[in-house]
Amino acid sequence: MKIIFLNNYYYIRGGSERVFFGEMDMMKEHGHTVAGFARKSPSDLPAEFARFFPPNIVTDKISLSWEAVRTMKEIFYSHSARNGLAQLLSSFKPDIAHVHNMYGRLTTSVLDLLAAKKIPVVMTLHDCKLVCPTYLFMNKGKVCEDCRGGKYYMAVRNRCHKGSYAASAIVALESFFTDVSGKYRNNVRFFIPPSHFLRNKLMEYGWPGEQLRRVPNFLNLADFEPNFNPGNYFLYLGRLSEEKGVTTLIRSFRELKKSEARLVIVGEGPLCTKLQEMAGNDNRISFTGYLSGKALQDITRNALAIVIPSECYENAPMSVLEAFAYGKPVIGSAIGGIPEMVVEGDNGFLFRTGDINDLTAKLDYILNLPDTQITKMGQSGRAKAEREYTPETHYQQLMNVYQDALKGS
Repeated sequence: MKIIFLNNYYYIRGGSERVFFGEMDMMKEHGHTVAGFARKSPSDLPAEFARFFPPNIVTDKISLSWEAVRTMKEIFYSHSARNGLAQLLSSFKPDIAHVHNMYGRLTTSVLDLLAAKKIPVVMTLHDCKLVCPTYLFMNKGKVCEDCRGGKYYMAVRNRCHKGSYAASAIVALESFFTDVSGKYRNNVRFFIPPSHFLRNKLMEYGWPGEQLRRVPNFLNLADFEPNFNPGNYFLYLGRLSEEKGVTTLIRSFRELKKSEARLVIVGEGPLCTKLQEMAGNDNRISFTGYLSGKALQDITRNALAIVIPSECYENAPMSVLEAFAYGKPVIGSAIGGIPEMVVEGDNGFLFRTGDINDLTAKLDYILNLPDTQITKMGQSGRAKAEREYTPETHYQQLMNVYQDALKGS
């Protein structure tokens, strides 16, 4: 089978890119022919078909200029992405297209072209963008579903995106036009949510269940050597931003009376300075900044437990899978897809989202557990990963979706 994979970025930017590259490698290993397509970026990894990638666009700072107008047109409907993809399709001629993140960079222009070429499309959903203009269902640090029923103007009223009326208007208009035009509903055969949560949420918003095929994420477990021995610190890994709940974590941790308790925070983000100020003179809390490679592996493998305090609708966090792969219990917020992965008392614990007292109680509880029980929980997490999140399981489920999409063509 010849498969073309599409994504906004061609470098490891987050969990969605790990899945994107992982699936391409997986398909090659099973003898399929694969092409990757993305928008150009200075950070791109080597790509066989990079000559077809549309030019980079910068959206962080858009001023009033003709260049800004051209950028806005590319954000809504990218002709350069469509033209680049058309050249690649002439050369590669895929049987099926698998889309990952494409909002605001590749845009629905690529879906229109694939439909015109009668190439069946499946699309993995890494977030809630299909029903929320800002991906996260968040407003001022709280879960928000004000746009339900196509009321995208609420995103502008609430200034959901970057706290700006203008920025919020852009994403609201994008959601309105794609919704009204039906470009996703009509041009994608199957959507692939990795969690039951996201599938159910989309059905709440009117998406037909038969178009939603859950396929959990995966890890190559051979790359993760578990360490079931309990460490002496809690570990947070991820972006330091409001929706991730790190402020709640620090406040909860500071309520612990045990002097031997430790919290290590790995990552970067807009809240970094604020969080360091919150930690104050509590020398039990340390910040490492961004880590990768062996340094990241070591700090994860030697932790007591991984804490995931998110306050947004997490889909299927790769951080949970990686914690299980390394044999570490997870203390997770009971929101989104996290409760599907963390089994209370078996491979970790759940706490009420944003509840400082409940999280403090869970942190204190695990500190008082005997090492043998923490080891057992880590082993249970690893066993779950080996049962449910292997490449082979993912491959078989993905191939089922591909075959059904091809039958529909």
